[in-house]
Amino acid sequence: MSLTDQVQEDASPLERVEEVKTELVDKILGWVDSAILNLPNFILAIIVFILFIISAKYISSLVGKIIEKSNASKSIQLIMMKVTKVTVIMVGFFVALGILNLNTVLTSVLGAAGVVGLAVGLALQGTLNNTFSGVVLSFQPRIQIGDWIETDSHEGRVIDINLRNVVLQTPDQNMLIIPNANLVNQSFKNYSNTNRGRVTVECGVGYESDLDLVQKITTQVIKDNFKQRNGEGIEFYYVGFGDSSIDFKVRFWSDVRDKKDVLSGQHKAILEIKRAFNENNINIPFPIRTLDFGKNKFRSETISIINKE
Repeated sequence: MSLTDQVQEDASPLERVEEVKTELVDKILGWVDSAILNLPNFILAIIVFILFIISAKYISSLVGKIIEKSNASKSIQLIMMKVTKVTVIMVGFFVALGILNLNTVLTSVLGAAGVVGLAVGLALQGTLNNTFSGVVLSFQPRIQIGDWIETDSHEGRVIDINLRNVVLQTPDQNMLIIPNANLVNQSFKNYSNTNRGRVTVECGVGYESDLDLVQKITTQVIKDNFKQRNGEGIEFYYVGFGDSSIDFKVRFWSDVRDKKDVLSGQHKAILEIKRAFNENNINIPFPIRTLDFGKNKFRSETISIINKE
């Protein structure tokens, strides 16, 4: 046993407390000295991180303007701006750690990020599916902000495409949220992909009508009110014998970019067809039901009463 150890064993409890206090004070003073020495680096790291945050805003705006000049869709522009902003901020965070000489911490953060990322990926499979689906939708020309789409008995105008969902503004001015994965994995109709589309109007005429005349008048009405371009045409078909009418469909081309255009085309066509049918005495019948209350029995009883009188 050394002389120092012997002295420490022989020291009183009060002396040991004093030694612990001395060591604690020395450590605190060492931390204060280290903080003072690293204060310039700490301030510099904060300034650098703030500059990166400010720069992220302007850099993302610059990326948005560049993408806008390339005639890319609005959704791609928004997604790329968000990704750029997050990337610049993350770079600033790692640069700040490097200024503080926290290389060990940086390595630990990256390692922990990998483990946490794996755990989060397993726990949030649905969310990540929607995120990647949002990226896919943003880079596909089949759906863009401003388009009118119809899917799963819902329809509306696309007002936002983000990393989680697509936001539709429905005809009743409500907001409909659709997860991105639903649009990627299911079918939907986009009215805005083309400037022209077919409009269908259904009607029926009485059995006494001249069917050739009905077809001629209907086709001429559509031709006069809806200009057909090259490669387009008016289609007229009788489709069945109804309960009180012979039913037909007429299909024609019109300017269609959303469902409202379809309704407007049908509205105008119905008005003009009805007006033309009225001028030519063509009947558009409605269902007629005959109710039999046993009138023959009532008639015979009435006759017998009259005879008795």
